[in-house]
Amino acid sequence: MVSIWGIHNNQPDLDLVANGFVSIGWDKVKDLSLVGQDKEELKALVAEAYPGAKPGAIPVWAGVMQRFAFEAQTGDVVIYPNSATATLNFGRLDGSYYFDAAAEKHKHRRKVAWLQTDVPRTTFSKSARYEIGAAVTMFRVKNHAEEFAAYLSGDEVAPVADAVPAVVPAEVAAANAEDEPNADRLDTYTRDFILETLHKEIDGYRFEHFVAHLLRLMGYRTQVTQASGDGGFDIIAHRDPLGLEPPIIKVQCKRTLTPMGAPDVQKLTGTLAPRGAELGLFVTLGTYSKDAQHLGRLRQDLRLVTGTDLVDLVLAHYESFDPEWKRLLPLRRVYLVDREPEAL
Repeated sequence: MVSIWGIHNNQPDLDLVANGFVSIGWDKVKDLSLVGQDKEELKALVAEAYPGAKPGAIPVWAGVMQRFAFEAQTGDVVIYPNSATATLNFGRLDGSYYFDAAAEKHKHRRKVAWLQTDVPRTTFSKSARYEIGAAVTMFRVKNHAEEFAAYLSGDEVAPVADAVPAVVPAEVAAANAEDEPNADRLDTYTRDFILETLHKEIDGYRFEHFVAHLLRLMGYRTQVTQASGDGGFDIIAHRDPLGLEPPIIKVQCKRTLTPMGAPDVQKLTGTLAPRGAELGLFVTLGTYSKDAQHLGRLRQDLRLVTGTDLVDLVLAHYESFDPEWKRLLPLRRVYLVDREPEAL
């Protein structure tokens, strides 16, 4: 039976999707294929490579390596969350474990054939997103495997009720680390809530007013254009009290989670006056295609704001929100446990 694995990677410069692999760290540990999958031998190897590690971390680290190199089989599905874009990437393991001695980092690797990339996290149920947010580097997806499998097969995504997975004593430390509600996991949950609320609870015109309100908190004066049609932009923003001095910023808002392409962005840039008199700001809840990103890099008069960027701005300015928007997004500051579950 095909298993589904979640794998986290905090090295965006590796570009796992473009390069067709997944990887884990612990580069001081030698080629695992030379050691084998005996758990006790792996624990001894980890302890030798990292003598300063806390005793509780050793079995967790060894368990991750065992799963990555030996338990996960060719043909199994891997889910790689990209926290920078609030998306999930789905692939199949396309070969056995290998050790890339020439790599500068993350030498422990597996080839992957990517099936679906840049899938919005909010496609799936909240509990499924929480499970895939486990802080352990690699873990088996248990409670919501059917939901993710249904998505890959093209069937309607059917949320699965939460269940408490059974664990045997040797797996207790790793299971606790997978389930721990740490700061990063709850931060992701909050960010999902903000994006999902803006996507589902308000219409496009109210979303434009939300963006205009956020821009005002950042020091801009704003005017939302008529809802019946705007010719490529939804908001006019400027610093000048009268709106007469350049630059004037034209803002296009898209309350969608699907990636925006270059043609979408060009509708905005086509309205801009030349020589920097007007600037363009494109705001979406999702991401941008590679051609749209390329356009954003080429044009000095254009800025592209992703859903992740927008959530950053919401969190930065939330305390100044009007009550209307605080009711829409009820948040409060709390202190959370901020430790790495794998460093128990």
